[in-house]
Parts: sequence; structure tokens; C-alpha cells
Amino acid sequence: MPQLSEIKRKLRHWLPLSVTDLVLKLKYLNQEIEGYSEYVEAVRGGKGLEVGGPSTLFKTTLPVYQAARTVDGVNFAPNTLWEGGIQGGQRYRYLGNRIGHQYIADATELAQVDSGKYDFVISSNCLEHVANPIRALFEWQRVLRPRGVFILVLPNKASNFDHRRPITPFEHMLGDYKGNVGEDDLTHLPEILELHDLARDPPAGTREEFRLRSLNNVANRTLHHHVFDIQTMKQLLDHVGLEVTRTTTTPTDYFAMAFKR
Repeated sequence: MPQLSEIKRKLRHWLPLSVTDLVLKLKYLNQEIEGYSEYVEAVRGGKGLEVGGPSTLFKTTLPVYQAARTVDGVNFAPNTLWEGGIQGGQRYRYLGNRIGHQYIADATELAQVDSGKYDFVISSNCLEHVANPIRALFEWQRVLRPRGVFILVLPNKASNFDHRRPITPFEHMLGDYKGNVGEDDLTHLPEILELHDLARDPPAGTREEFRLRSLNNVANRTLHHHVFDIQTMKQLLDHVGLEVTRTTTTPTDYFAMAFKR
């Protein structure tokens, strides 16, 4: 019979989880993330920045928050569909009572953050919402110290409403960067409206509600501008000066770990 201390430890691990956290925990219950310990140990004791969080994944599937010394956060606006109302300053509550600095800034423009400030940068299911991903990645790389760690998680289209869409070629995203595409860009909207599977996206509402929301994407940032796979992830990270050392594919997500050259 398990010792009382072991039972208490397991209860502490499960009971504080929200419903969303619990769903994600159960989703990965029978899926061990390949390279799990490498991702977590790479950030242990470090000071990190998360773009587009806080993320359930980084306290359940990959418990980066628990391993880090501290984590600051970046979100594009003081009001978002994901976090509700937020304020800048020492208000980034990412794990229980642990709080970091909250930046209100676009993912492509981190002027508030000094170069080389962080030991690691993490981002989960955020880059697909960015119209100019290479510009964003250059900024995320800039705020990393030399040999700093970067962990990127992107959705596997097979499991979500993008499953009918083609993978976006790296060359297209490079063209967006060279053309200085802004976050108000709607180049992919016709493809999205045609191929988006609303049956897998209940919060989007009817097709007309989805269309109207999409037209206002610069305010709500709900669109997935681009669709990725492991190959395009590697190409993007290599292009901005990040050395990929580990990738992992699951039915729902793509994971990559890289170091700043």
C-alpha cells in the first residue's frame, strides 16, 4: 500500500488543476513526450520569457514553470480572448502564487525588453497567430543570451480546424518578412474562410460570425495565419540563428528545442 506521503504528493499534483489543465493532463496521460526531461532540464533554474501565455502545457505536459527560477510574459493587448483583462508590471501570474513581469507588446516588437536578458524563451500555440513569424522569431532570439534556450510548440493541423489547409511554405513566410508584413495582414483569409473546419471550432460560431470576427483579426488575433510542420519549424528557427537540437511530434502538437548560436 502506498505511503501516506506519496498519496499526498500525488493529490497535490492533481487537485490544483483547473478543468482546462486537467483535460490537457489527461490528453497526454498515455503519451510520454519524447525528450521530456531534456526540455525541462534545459530551463531549470533559469530566468525566462513566455510569449503568448500563460500556457497550460507548460505546467502540465512540460512543467517548465516548475523548473524555472522565474518567468515573465508577453501579450499583445491589455484585453485578449484568452486571458481577459491584464495589466503590465509585476502581474504575470503563471503558476499558483508565482508572479513575473507582464509586458504588453506585440510578439514582433519587444522594444521594452533588453537584448540578451533571458536564459530561455518559451512559446506554445502562439506563433501561428502571428502574421510575420520570422520578424517575431528574430525578436525572441534577440532577447536570449548567447546559448540561451528556446522552446517552441506549434499545433499539429491534423488535430484541429486547420486540417484541410496546406502547410505554409517557408518561402512564403520569408516573403512576408522581406515585405515587412504587418499584423493587420489578411492575405490568408480567403483560404481560411474556405477550409476552416467550424465543426472543430465551436467558439467561432456560425460561418458569418466567424467571417466577421476574422475581419477584425488585428484586434482579436484569433486567426491561424500559417500552418506548420516540423520541417518548416526547423527552417524558421535555423533562419533566425537558432540551432535546433530536439524535435518531438505528437498527435496534437509539434515541439522544438533550440539554442541561440
